[in-house]
Amino acid sequence: MKLKYLLSAVALSMMTMPVLAQSTITLYTSQPNEDAQQTVSAFQQAYPDIKVNWIRDGTTKLMARLQAEMAAGAQTPDVLLIADSVTMEDLKKNDLLQVYKSPQAEVYEQALYDPEGYYYGTKLITTGIAYHQQAPTQPVSWHDLLQSDLKGMTTMPSPLYSGAALIHLATLTNHSDLGWDYYQGLKDNGVMPQGGNGAVLNALASGSSAYGVLVDYMAVREKAKGAPIEFVFPTEGVTMVTEPVAILKDSQNPEAAQKFVDFVISKEGQQLVLEQGYLPAHPELPVPDGFPSRDKIKLMNFDAEQALSQSEQNKQRFSEMFGAN
Repeated sequence: MKLKYLLSAVALSMMTMPVLAQSTITLYTSQPNEDAQQTVSAFQQAYPDIKVNWIRDGTTKLMARLQAEMAAGAQTPDVLLIADSVTMEDLKKNDLLQVYKSPQAEVYEQALYDPEGYYYGTKLITTGIAYHQQAPTQPVSWHDLLQSDLKGMTTMPSPLYSGAALIHLATLTNHSDLGWDYYQGLKDNGVMPQGGNGAVLNALASGSSAYGVLVDYMAVREKAKGAPIEFVFPTEGVTMVTEPVAILKDSQNPEAAQKFVDFVISKEGQQLVLEQGYLPAHPELPVPDGFPSRDKIKLMNFDAEQALSQSEQNKQRFSEMFGAN
C-alpha cells in the first residue's frame, strides 16, 4: 500500500511540474533550399529548445510577401536571412528592423555589418570575371573586358533581375576608375546582359560566351564538377553581397531570434558556411577549396545606403543603355 501511495504521489507531482515550452521563431530566407535546411538543422542542434519554422523564396518575393502580411495585419517573421544589404537598408529606413548588438560581431570587419546593429553579413559572395578555358586571353582586370579583340565575347547578369548584379552596378559606377563610362564601354564592346547569374554560367559552360561577369561560388563549383571554367578576382577588386541576417521589429520571440543571429555569425555557424562552399564572413576561418587566400581577395568599397538611394535611378539608366534585358 505504501508503494502504491508513493507512486501516486510521484505521478501527481509530475503532473503539477511546470512544462518548459519550446520557443518558436519563423525565418524567411533566400538561401537555396539545401543550404537553408542545413542552417536550420545546425541551429536547432545547438539550441534544441528553439524550433524554427522557415520559408524559402527569392528576396524580392519574400519582401512582397512581408509587405502583404503587414498590410493585412498578419503575424510577420522573426528573422530575415536574405541576399543583400541594400534590401536591409530599405527595411531599416522604414523602421521594420530592431537593433541587436551581437557580441559575435566583434571580430568582423565593420563593412560587413550595420554599425547600429540592424543587420549582419553572414558570408561573402563576390562577383568577378569567369572565362572559358579556351578563351583567347586570361583577364586580370575589369578593364580587360573592354579590349576590342574580345568584342561580342562577354555576357553579364542584368541588374534588372539580379540583386547581386544591381549591387555590382552600384559599386562599379561609384568607383573613380570605372563609373558609368565603364558600362558604356561594355555596351560598345558588345556585352549584353541575359537574366541572372545562372544564365551567365550556362553561357560559359556551353561555350556560347568566352567571358562572363559571375558570382564566385557558381564558377568554382562548376569547375570542381569538371566544367571548363576559370574564375578571376580582378586587380581593382570584387563586388560583394553578404547575405545579411536581421531581426524584425515586431518579432514575437526576440530572445530566440537573437540566438539565431548569434549562431549564424559565430565561428560554429560560419564553419557551416565554409562547408557549403562559400567564403565565410568570419575573418578567422579559411577559404573554400578553389578560392585564393583572403589576402588575394580585394573587396571594393560599397555604401549600402547610397546604393539604396540610387537604386531606381541606376536601373532606369541601365535599361536606357542596354534595353530591358
